[in-house]
Amino acid sequence: MVSPADILHAGILIVDDQEANVLLLEQMLRSAGYTRITSTRDPHAVCALHRDNHYDLILLDLQMPGMDGFQVMESLKEIEPEDYLPVLAVTAEPAHKLRALQGGAKDFVSKPFDLAEVLMRVHNMLEVRLLHEAARNHGKMLEALALNDPLTGLANRRLLADRMSMALVHARRNKSAMATVYLDLDGFKQINDTLGHGAGDTLLKMVAGRLVATVREEDTVARLGGDEFIIALWHVSGTDYAATVALRAIEAVSQPYDIEGHTVSISTSAGVSVYPVHGEDADTLMKSADLALYEAKRAGKNAYRISERKELQAKDC
Repeated sequence: MVSPADILHAGILIVDDQEANVLLLEQMLRSAGYTRITSTRDPHAVCALHRDNHYDLILLDLQMPGMDGFQVMESLKEIEPEDYLPVLAVTAEPAHKLRALQGGAKDFVSKPFDLAEVLMRVHNMLEVRLLHEAARNHGKMLEALALNDPLTGLANRRLLADRMSMALVHARRNKSAMATVYLDLDGFKQINDTLGHGAGDTLLKMVAGRLVATVREEDTVARLGGDEFIIALWHVSGTDYAATVALRAIEAVSQPYDIEGHTVSISTSAGVSVYPVHGEDADTLMKSADLALYEAKRAGKNAYRISERKELQAKDC
């Protein structure tokens, strides 16, 4: 919900070439409790000001020399997302009111100013604008929760599947390779049992940060749940590069952690699979990497293994 304090603290820009009008509007708004008021008498400066400050409301005079309010609104459309113009048009011409609304303004204020009308229209428009922003931000939050692990912020299974799908399409088109590194922490349950789940969660977040630091920007690090992680490498030269990444991840994870005054050490094991040698789809690549991870665990942990699984080649009939 939008509170009265949110409305009074909203960013407002007054645009009018007449100094007297600017001063009058500023006085009206400040007397009503609005705190973030900016003004300009130069219509050419509006877009730059809005780009830098993202105003919640622009009180825009429609008749100004050099560049009128209608031209300003057209310029604002180029920088305002979703073509939402937070413009409250100011005009003394009744014929301009409909044109302003058709041009993208959300409401209008008549000249000469009526105090009650100005304050009511400003309040109503700001309330709608802030509710719109809150709804959009809530939507982004829900989208992030749907695609990201809530604890670490890493990609979740759904986002990993999308990223691997894109990487595979790229690899097929360019006849190149991509790789999957499957990691599992060694002895994580003991950390939870001795230091508690809060410390365990902190450790997982720190591990996530270290894994992200070991890969390129185009690669994806995902948490599958518990203490299992996947690294999807967008483009690799071959098995050697994927193995280098796995080794780098193992070394990064094995460095000591300072958690709640305790020095914590943990290691990780990894399994590596490479497209198209060990699989030609995401599920097969992940299964191949998981089998290699199991072999690394059997070999004594804190190590990696390359998948030995080979894709069956179709025989000519």
